[in-house]
Amino acid sequence: MKEFELKYGCNPNQKPAKIYMKDGSELPIKVLNGRPGFINFLDAFNSWQLVKELKEATGLPAAASFKHVSPAGAAVGHPLSETDRKVYFVDPAAELSPVACAYIRARGADRLCSFGDWAALSDVCDAATAAYLKVEVSDGIIAPGYTEEALAILKTKKKGNYNIVEVDPDYVPAAQECKDVFGITFEQGHNNFRIDEALLGNIVTKNKELPEMAKIDMIVALITLKYTQSNSVCYVKDGQAIGVGAGQQSRIHCTRLAGDKADNWYMRQHPKVLGLQFVEGIGRPERDNAIDVYTSKEYEDVLREGEWQKYFAVKPEVLTEAEKKEWVATQSGVTVGSDAFFPFGDNVERARKSGVQYIAEPGGSIRDDNVIETADRYGMVMAFTGMRLFHH
Repeated sequence: MKEFELKYGCNPNQKPAKIYMKDGSELPIKVLNGRPGFINFLDAFNSWQLVKELKEATGLPAAASFKHVSPAGAAVGHPLSETDRKVYFVDPAAELSPVACAYIRARGADRLCSFGDWAALSDVCDAATAAYLKVEVSDGIIAPGYTEEALAILKTKKKGNYNIVEVDPDYVPAAQECKDVFGITFEQGHNNFRIDEALLGNIVTKNKELPEMAKIDMIVALITLKYTQSNSVCYVKDGQAIGVGAGQQSRIHCTRLAGDKADNWYMRQHPKVLGLQFVEGIGRPERDNAIDVYTSKEYEDVLREGEWQKYFAVKPEVLTEAEKKEWVATQSGVTVGSDAFFPFGDNVERARKSGVQYIAEPGGSIRDDNVIETADRYGMVMAFTGMRLFHH
């Protein structure tokens, strides 16, 4: 297949639309089912690069959940805990492969933002991953292959129209890439910068103890940021992105947005949230929305009389601001990465409130001394990578 015709571009009025190889060669993909659109393919190609690089850097199966050309979540295939299974709606008895765990954790970073996502897997999609995806709202998937059973399961989604793309894992993009904006062609070298453990050697804080798990988390954060619309900041814990802040004009707003998402992720594990009793037959999206509102300042929207009965079998107790603050304060061991330097120590201050103990950022600010001093105040470990990771 040398080109693939699309229904339209970013919007229905943008026609005609297609994808093709400029040199006339075959596309490095096969569309096995459905008819992916313009934004679908943008998500597919960005997310595939992310998971491929994450697998190469860590040796672990990796997955991503993309929406509008940025990851809602990304993760490596660490096993799920009992709490994870409950929070992510996984059958306690379900047998999960590492790649299935990776996708479940990637989607679990921000289940609201992953509604209608594009999924990406570094490894062949198996039946366990397909079975989980089958009951989630998703637009499509890209992977280097599919088992027969997985393909049969996925083809039942969206009345048989679920988008399934197979990518050639050996495909290497051209060294130079072009992009047209306003009829003007931009050209640049493809971003081949390698992110691995060797990038983390320049620890600038007094505390230089960087555990192996934190190294993996730094790698997850940095590779996630490499494919996130800038400015961007990413919080990671145990190989899982738990908060991604994308496309903000201010670095501190990025840090706050990603930190708030990390707090929301952790809030889903609060005993009161785990104890919520939902009405029989309620769908996953409705549960996700109810939990999000219940843990927010707008909790009355799902707890007022006549409303709570739509979601809960038993009316929940209010989760107070004091309880939320106390719970978030117990979070620890979190890593934060930034795609460009922190210009002020306020970013470190905000990150600390979400349990951050490890930081990976390029460095190079005229106020690096202030940023390092702030990290030292809290005994954090901070590595300067020396490399910016802007993505547009």
